[in-house]
Amino acid sequence: MADTNLQKLSSNKTFNGELIKYKFKSAALGGLDAQFNLYLPPQSTVVKVPLLVYLSGLTCTEDNGAQKGGFFEAASKQGVAILFPDTSPRGAGIPGEDDDWDFGTGAGFYLNATNPKYSKHYNMLTHVTIELPQIMEAAGLPIDFKRQSIFGHSMGGHGALTLYLASATQQYKSASAFSPISNPMKCPWGEKAFKGYLQGGIEEAKLRYDATELIARRKDPVHILIDYGTGDNFYIQGQLLPENFLNAARGAGHDESHVRVRRHEGYDHSYYFISTFASDHVLYHAGFLKI
Repeated sequence: MADTNLQKLSSNKTFNGELIKYKFKSAALGGLDAQFNLYLPPQSTVVKVPLLVYLSGLTCTEDNGAQKGGFFEAASKQGVAILFPDTSPRGAGIPGEDDDWDFGTGAGFYLNATNPKYSKHYNMLTHVTIELPQIMEAAGLPIDFKRQSIFGHSMGGHGALTLYLASATQQYKSASAFSPISNPMKCPWGEKAFKGYLQGGIEEAKLRYDATELIARRKDPVHILIDYGTGDNFYIQGQLLPENFLNAARGAGHDESHVRVRRHEGYDHSYYFISTFASDHVLYHAGFLKI
């Protein structure tokens, strides 16, 4: 059980709500200190509000989405809280974990590692889906955990889609992603992560950590929105593969009302792109979170 004593590190008022940074010792991450940001809209002072979880991409921390995403105006109006977890454990001291920017620190890929070298600390799936809600609920934060949705960017888009699609409890009501790694089994980033973190490598990942594989097997209705830009270098290099996800979704019978993938001419991989469509995503989720 994680330490339920949250340490409040900072607080900033924004759009009549409050952005708070917290720190605690994470059992899921092997006893390391973990930090997260939580935006509470003004409505949270009188009622419990729904929660939207934002997962950042490679090299990011809990701060990138909070500082650059442009989500708070819409979240304030809609009465939705936003949680910003970190992207990996910090300070595990595993040999080689800081050798590459796309693996190890800052690159946890939102999975639970089964390779013994990483399995003590690299458990971002449990950290995000179980530990953080438990920690926040134990602290008495004004969140209605029966109403959760999830979104993310790049590696975090991969995380949002897979955590949504693989949840046996259907924890999240909807998912969306900016420039997600949509078919990681078939791109260099995903292959590297899966072969490193998972004892069973690509074959193990196929069951739980590839959104294209998961949507192909999902027959019940889903609620997914994806945006990507044609000027995105990582899209051009074949790291994202959103068409693979869309084709698999349509093949499984998910039409435009269930899975919507939007292609935007000229936009890149940056937070300039994310902030352009930030309010679209918050409003998309608010439609499901308010039900």
